[in-house]
Amino acid sequence: MVDSQYYLPNDIGISALDCREAFRLLSPQEKMYAHYLGLLLKLYFSFIFCLRYGGLVVLLQTSPESANIFVLLQRIFRKQTPDQLEQVAKAAGLSSEDYQAFLVYAAGVYANMGNYKSFGDTKFIPNLPKDKLEALVRASQAFQENPTEMEALWGSSSCLIYSLEDRQKQLGLGDKGITSYFSGNCSLEDAELAQRFLDSRKLSAYNTRLFKRENGGKSCYEVRLASAVQKEVVFFLSTFFILLLCINVKQAYAANENQKKMLEEYRRSFEFGSIEAHKEGSRFWIKDKGPIVESYIGFIESYRDPFGSRGEFEGFVAVVNKAMSERFAKLVSSAEVLLPELPWPQQFEKDTFLKPDFTSLDVLTFAGSGIPAGINIPNYDDIRQSEGFKNVSLGNVLAVAYATQKEKLTFLDEKDKDLFIKWKGLSFEVQVGLHELLGHGSGKLFVQDDRGKFNFDQSNVVNPETGEKVSSWYRGSETWDSKFSTIASSYEECRAECVGLYLCLNKQVLSIFGHEAQEAEDAVYINWLSMVRAGLLGLEFYTPESKSWRQAHMQARFVILRVLLEAGEGLVGLEEVEGQDGKPDARITLDRSKISTVGKDAIHRFLCKLQVFKSTADVEGGRALYEGYSAVSDTGAHNFLRLRETVLLRKEARKMFVQANTRIGGENVELVEYESNAAGLIRSFTERFQDDAEQLEDVLLDLNKADACYWC
Repeated sequence: MVDSQYYLPNDIGISALDCREAFRLLSPQEKMYAHYLGLLLKLYFSFIFCLRYGGLVVLLQTSPESANIFVLLQRIFRKQTPDQLEQVAKAAGLSSEDYQAFLVYAAGVYANMGNYKSFGDTKFIPNLPKDKLEALVRASQAFQENPTEMEALWGSSSCLIYSLEDRQKQLGLGDKGITSYFSGNCSLEDAELAQRFLDSRKLSAYNTRLFKRENGGKSCYEVRLASAVQKEVVFFLSTFFILLLCINVKQAYAANENQKKMLEEYRRSFEFGSIEAHKEGSRFWIKDKGPIVESYIGFIESYRDPFGSRGEFEGFVAVVNKAMSERFAKLVSSAEVLLPELPWPQQFEKDTFLKPDFTSLDVLTFAGSGIPAGINIPNYDDIRQSEGFKNVSLGNVLAVAYATQKEKLTFLDEKDKDLFIKWKGLSFEVQVGLHELLGHGSGKLFVQDDRGKFNFDQSNVVNPETGEKVSSWYRGSETWDSKFSTIASSYEECRAECVGLYLCLNKQVLSIFGHEAQEAEDAVYINWLSMVRAGLLGLEFYTPESKSWRQAHMQARFVILRVLLEAGEGLVGLEEVEGQDGKPDARITLDRSKISTVGKDAIHRFLCKLQVFKSTADVEGGRALYEGYSAVSDTGAHNFLRLRETVLLRKEARKMFVQANTRIGGENVELVEYESNAAGLIRSFTERFQDDAEQLEDVLLDLNKADACYWC
């Protein structure tokens, strides 16, 4: 029996992202703009006469086999729909359960843009025997029409599809896992060496990969830059892969000059591999206040880079939800009143709070490996510190992502379950708002620039943890990601989550979201209870063999659970019990009467430490603190390694989302929707990638083949 964490269950939740009403309310010009922006997310390669499609770059950033698996599935489903293929499957000897398992696997590859989970970085394999999958592949119309090509595809990917060798169970660097951000022979030391080199040349790692080869007994490193222009660049940077988004501003129906300039800078960035151009585009994006159709695109989040410096390609097009956006606008207006409540000294906060856009959006198109509930971007420290940022809450994701059935709700007392189901989504809206706006949007980084100028008074600012003057800071081109590297993403998510917990106790915040009196107390209780439960659930994303975490947010939530357990005084209870089925179970409890005292004090102390270490670039202190709380052991008051086994036993698979497509019908743009199941998700992807499909697939295979030697 294969461990259940390595396959997707046949009954996995699959929900459609409903954007029908938001799309209906757009003007014809706005619909055109949304349609063409959606194409820009899909546009991937550009040669003289053919267009290619977008977020597929993630396939090349995930695993060596992801692109081949994607092409194999595309060729099968372009010839036969899931319904048509079902009859073929039955004739080939597959049961209904076998065929459903195949559809779920295919949907998982599409939804995660590869064969590793976007949330948790664990590999997943088909939940049916290899010989049955092979029989289906060989019986498919695609194989019958092109046996040589399909045989080659199956042969190149079949072993890796099913392989669960230790290193291939999760994404990671060196012997800890698989990654295609680095060649297979790269180690942590190689990543650190490359980062020092890039920092010394004032180059960002965001849109790069690192390849190592031996030459005459010497190690040679190649930093590949995501660029459409293949040419020698200073410091011997070469192309990462061909990525040119053909941006026709007139065709995209840009609404204003900021949007036109934003798109032009994005084009320049992807053509020449310029992070500076992308930063310029981001500046115009920040200035584009309150657009009805919102979009962002680029190499954004660094969660999946094992070293923490390289961004995964991502982009979205979404439509504003006006009612919820009004609440977020009120939160922004209250920010300057709320920021001083945070537990660090005023000198550790930005000199000026730059009020951002904060909107609730319904996703129309999202290109990448997964869809979050909220976003705070851009991620460039210098822009966020002095020019601003935007916050986005994705309303149609929130509406379906966290819904669950009472019988599937684990690790809670029965008395809490009804309240939890009622308030989970509503309280999470509050948490997302605070997390994105005042979590990621708060705190100052102390910097000394290349000219020696400080952005703080180094002679007078005192470290509240030591009582002494601040003695460390960021220098020159150093950034948060480059300094804190492997822990940067999770550490920052933890800081933002703590801000959300801390400020959700504020009655003004709760009132903004429409929660008063008893309802406000219930919202706070469920928000905190949800966080401590998430800390326990986070153990699913810990790998004991490598003693490593595979998901930044879940590591952050486990750390918070540890902090609140340490607070004592009966605030949080965690016990191992026997379930009604006779199998191991666990119960987590929270004393709601102590949240505003014991709980708040614990988060106050911990949050201040997090910010001080971050502000002062104290990597040693920050790492010791964070890795200490991240440790998972079988000693102490709680046997977390044993609890991890219980969590795996009772885990509920993360939902997948079905996105709509758009198409032009005459002079109008039409919304194309799909059913909320695996077949619907598959159809949404095969119809998303229709034009020049064969040429697109050939390019993907060629790019993958060219780098095959680096994964051996």
